[in-house]
Amino acid sequence: MKRTNRMTGQDLKLIFGKNIKFYRFHRKFSQAILAEKADISITFLSNIERGLKFPKPDIITKIAESLEVNVYELFKISIVPEDSKKLINQLSADILSKVNQAMEDVFNEYKK
Repeated sequence: MKRTNRMTGQDLKLIFGKNIKFYRFHRKFSQAILAEKADISITFLSNIERGLKFPKPDIITKIAESLEVNVYELFKISIVPEDSKKLINQLSADILSKVNQAMEDVFNEYKK
């Protein structure tokens, strides 16, 4: 998505779709579960999440209710600020490194 002062309709579709996917993962919903709760097809939901389709207002409301979020939250430009993304990535790398080291230590201890 290009950062300009002006947002296009496609930008809005992409933001909306990514946010739905984010909240769906957060709720641990599959596309099938969310589609059923929002009374839409899985294909339509998939197209929304990929920014290919945009639902009517009543469907937007059903999706928000199903995800237990306010409608406006589905239109936020960035749910996770850039600084937080860098921190999350660093923490993930640190945790992975520590887990790998712990596994190696256990493996080496087991080999003795």
